[in-house]
Amino acid sequence: MLDKNGIAKRIAKEVQDGFYVNLGIGIPTLVANFVRDDIDVEFQSENGVLGMGPFPFKGEEDADIINAGKQTITSLPGASFFDSATSFAMIRGKHVHLTILGAMEVSENGDIANWKIPGKMVKGMGGAMDLVASAETIIVAMMHTNKRGESKLLKKCSLPLTGVGCVTKVVTNLAVLEIKNNQFYLLERAPGVSVEVIQNATEGTLIIEGEIPEMDI
Repeated sequence: MLDKNGIAKRIAKEVQDGFYVNLGIGIPTLVANFVRDDIDVEFQSENGVLGMGPFPFKGEEDADIINAGKQTITSLPGASFFDSATSFAMIRGKHVHLTILGAMEVSENGDIANWKIPGKMVKGMGGAMDLVASAETIIVAMMHTNKRGESKLLKKCSLPLTGVGCVTKVVTNLAVLEIKNNQFYLLERAPGVSVEVIQNATEGTLIIEGEIPEMDI
């Protein structure tokens, strides 16, 4: 199985040269640490940053430079800072090529639920609703099952939805899956993880075609 860094490292392979990418809270913020050095990518944070770099080393943090999750970040040469209105104009204007989000649940038709935590007080879905409605491609980074061992890749989400039919790909600690035709298609499996383990951990319809390779990370 992959840990959170392993998931982020695999998703970093989806980032292409020239992309504008929004990184959501949680595992997605780690993706900036693993993007190839030979491509030019602009990471955007909805609180008003364009040009985020990897996380700072301990002792080099600047408390005034943070991402949407209030984590300290670095900024790359040429980075810009702006207000929330400008940030969401970028998002709603479809200027973001790829959005990477965490989720509590994803359904087989691409619905995502990632803001309502059962039994906890939450402020709302924040900017996630705008992000899933506006980006060209949505990739979800998540654990395949919850703490009770129950699948988070479902036939139908049980939690309040953030977006409908918007997720194109899911990368978990067990597998890489593409969503199309209202089904999960297994593309890759995590090192040492069998297809059977992935099948047992997936409630939604899982399509397995041919020999499934291990992730190359």
